[in-house]
Amino acid sequence: MFSHKKLREKMHGVSEVPFEIIDQIHQERLLQIWVPKVYGGLGLRLNQGLKILFDWSKIDGSLGWMLTLCSGANFFSRNLKPEIAKELFSDVKTCFGGSGMIGGNAEKQTDGTFLINGLWHFATGAPHLSHFTLNARLTENGKPLLDESGSEMIRSFVIPKNLAEIIPNWKSMGMKATGTYSFTVENVKVSEDYSFIYDEFFTNDVLDKIPFRIFADLTLLVNYLGMASHFAEEAANIRPHLDLNFFNERIEQAMKKVIEFADEIESLLNDSTLIISEKQSEIHDYSSALVESLSHQILEIYFQLGIKASHTDSAIHQVFCDYFTATQHSNFRRELAL
Repeated sequence: MFSHKKLREKMHGVSEVPFEIIDQIHQERLLQIWVPKVYGGLGLRLNQGLKILFDWSKIDGSLGWMLTLCSGANFFSRNLKPEIAKELFSDVKTCFGGSGMIGGNAEKQTDGTFLINGLWHFATGAPHLSHFTLNARLTENGKPLLDESGSEMIRSFVIPKNLAEIIPNWKSMGMKATGTYSFTVENVKVSEDYSFIYDEFFTNDVLDKIPFRIFADLTLLVNYLGMASHFAEEAANIRPHLDLNFFNERIEQAMKKVIEFADEIESLLNDSTLIISEKQSEIHDYSSALVESLSHQILEIYFQLGIKASHTDSAIHQVFCDYFTATQHSNFRRELAL
């Protein structure tokens, strides 16, 4: 098992997470932190999982991001029929990942299976997945299937990685080792047993009831906080006398607030209290404002570091690029009216 220092050294400058790190992640079942224990996962509480994601994001941005997105995809274990989930997650190396976009069609066949075709973008961890998850429009005889309200029906599917073609097209300045690639699926037949609806659950746990927006906001926020903390470490290595106390205290207080949110959400749901929209908005507004503030503070610190911070082979350059690549995720990105 590698120390945090050794993990950081191995992740410096790489374009893909090394196999030996992936192996450690599998052995610790870190990609299955949200998978229920009944299926072999860790079944962690929300606050426990958030602390783990923060720690790994602090080690390396790409590592934390991959763990967050892939463990988040494995959350769908709760949406699968129990016999299918048990079958898949009996393997410690089972890892879902995919795209939230609707990138193709699933044509219903006469035998009840679906024939899937399409292109999906931004599947984090693609080289290390065992299965892709995807969203597709349901069609029959080439025509969209409609629900009772007249809207197109969308279904999510799980397919083995070897039935998809990965397109290694990640060109961003940071998050280079996340393996965030596109993938295509061509004429792949899938049983309805390997499909699911994201807000229908076969498990009975408080985590099932957490609104997706809250889950996404909190799991992504701890990534930004972890990378910001790593940035402060590297900044101190370049300028030891730079006063970063306020910045570090801000991160520490923010993590405490995140854990408070997590505990509050679980408590409300344990009491069968619905998470009202005002609470979702409170968490989202807090997270968005915090990321914006952290970004400005990181830039202020960066301006004081000198030419060393611009070296493309420096540790702080990698953290800087990872952080500001991650801020382009749609979750907290501010849309400006032009």
